[in-house]
Amino acid sequence: MSKGTKSYGTRRYGLRMALSALFMAAVAQWASAATWCVNPGGSGGCQSTIGGAVAKAAPGDTIQVAAGVYHEEVIVGESLSLVGANQSNTIIDATSLSNGIYIDGIDNPGLANVSVMGFTVRNANFEGILVANSSTVTIASNNVFNNNKSLDAVNAVCPGEQDFETAEGFDCGEGIHLTGVDHSTVANNIIQNNAGGILLSDDTGATHHNLITGNVTTNNPFDCGITLASHPPAALTGAKAPLGVFHNTIAANQSSNNGTAVHGAGAGVGLFAFLPGGTVSGNIVIANRLTGNGLPGVTFHAHSPGEDFNSNVVVGNHISGNGADTDDAATPGTTGINVFGVSPISGTIISQNVIQGETNDIVVNTPTSVDIHFNDLRDGTGIANIGSGTANATENWWGCSGGPGASGCGNVSGSGVAWTPWLSGPFLPRRF
Repeated sequence: MSKGTKSYGTRRYGLRMALSALFMAAVAQWASAATWCVNPGGSGGCQSTIGGAVAKAAPGDTIQVAAGVYHEEVIVGESLSLVGANQSNTIIDATSLSNGIYIDGIDNPGLANVSVMGFTVRNANFEGILVANSSTVTIASNNVFNNNKSLDAVNAVCPGEQDFETAEGFDCGEGIHLTGVDHSTVANNIIQNNAGGILLSDDTGATHHNLITGNVTTNNPFDCGITLASHPPAALTGAKAPLGVFHNTIAANQSSNNGTAVHGAGAGVGLFAFLPGGTVSGNIVIANRLTGNGLPGVTFHAHSPGEDFNSNVVVGNHISGNGADTDDAATPGTTGINVFGVSPISGTIISQNVIQGETNDIVVNTPTSVDIHFNDLRDGTGIANIGSGTANATENWWGCSGGPGASGCGNVSGSGVAWTPWLSGPFLPRRF
C-alpha cells in the first residue's frame, strides 16, 4: 500500500513539474514577444518597410504599420500579427510584384497563427493576399482591390503565375486565395475589382474548417465572388488525386455583380470540380446576400464521374437578379440556385432561402435526390428538374397560398418533383 502511494505521489510530483515547465515556457514566450513599428520614413526607430520588420521579428511578435504607401510584396513565414493603422490609408501597393501578402507555409511547414488586418492591398500581378499550407490564419478588415493584373483574359492564362497553382484560369488566384489552409478566418474584408473575389482550393493541400464571413465581394468581373474549387494537385504535393475542399462555412457575406465580364464568368458562391476524385463536400452556405452575378447565385458544378459533392447545405440566403448557367450546366433562364452534377450530388439541403427576380428559383440536374424545404420561391418557375434525379420539395412557399400552379403562384417544371404539402405563407424561423 505504502509503495503504491509513494509511486502515485512521485508521478503526481513529476506531473506538477512538467506542467510547471510548460507554463514557464509559455510565460517566457509571451514575455519575449515584441512589437515592431513601421512607417514610410523609418523614423523613430521604426522600419521603413513591412518586409524589413518581418525579417527582424520572432514568432509571436506584432508588427504595427503606420499609414502610408508601401511598395512591396510581404512574405510571412512565421507566426506574426500584421496590423495596419487603417484599412483605407495603410496601403501595400504590389505593382509589378507577384502578390501583396503571401503567407508561405509551403516553404515553412507547420506555419500557423498569422493575422493580417487593417490594410489596403492592391495592384499585385496575382493574388492580393495568398495563404498556402497554413493553419489558424486570420485575414480581417482589409481592402483588397485591383489585383490579378497579369490576367490575360483573352486566352484565360496568367503568365508567370506560381507553379503550385494548378487551375486558376480566369482569375490568377483571385483577391484572397486559401490553398491547403485549415481552421482559418477571412472576415469583414472588401474585395473589389480583382478578377475574382475569394478562392478556397486544394492545389497544395486540403482546405477545410475555414470560416468566410462578413465580407463584401463585388465587381470582380472574371470569376465568382466566393469560390470553393477542387483542383488538380500541384506536383509538390505528390498526391494522385484532388485533396478536397470540405467543412467550410460561407456565412453572412455580400457577393454582388461578380463574373459579368463575359457570359457565365462567375457566381455569387460557386462550388466546382471537374476531375474524377474532386471533393467539395460538407460545406455550409448560410445567410449570404447574392445578387446580380453572372452565373446563378449559388452554383454547383460536378463535371465528371466519381466526384464527391455530398452533404453541402445552402440555407437562409437572399438571392436575386443573377444570371443563367452555361455550357453543360446550362439552365433554362436566369437562376437563383443551380445544382448540376454528372456525379450524384447527394445529401444536398436547400432550405429557408428567399429567391426572387429569377426566371428559375432552383434548377436541379443531377442523378440523385435534392432536399428543398422551407424556401420562399417567388418566381414563375420555382423549381425546374431538368435531370434524371428527383427533388423532395415539400413545405415551400410558392408566392401565394394556393401552391404550385395556382394563379399568382410559382410553378414546377419537369418530372420527379414532390411539392405537396406546401406552406400557406412564407416560412418564418422561430426566434428564441
